[in-house]
Amino acid sequence: MPLTPEKIRSWLIERVAHYAMVPAEEIEPDVPLANYGLDSVYAFALCGDIEDMLGLLVEPVLLWDVDTVSALTAHLAALAAA
Repeated sequence: MPLTPEKIRSWLIERVAHYAMVPAEEIEPDVPLANYGLDSVYAFALCGDIEDMLGLLVEPVLLWDVDTVSALTAHLAALAAA
């Protein structure tokens, strides 16, 4: 699958919703992931998901620096394009 920003964003929203145990519709792209209760354990899991599903290697600390779905989408789209 080509990794368009739209596909990455949609996939990220689904994953964050899964880990936060809330409907995807409740995930706001510009709200920090920590606001959904995602801690370091979830950061490791999400990074593993990113590697497995998107084929992009990222360190869990990235989720603290790039801490919203919107910012993470932009970062991952740039990695995918490189």
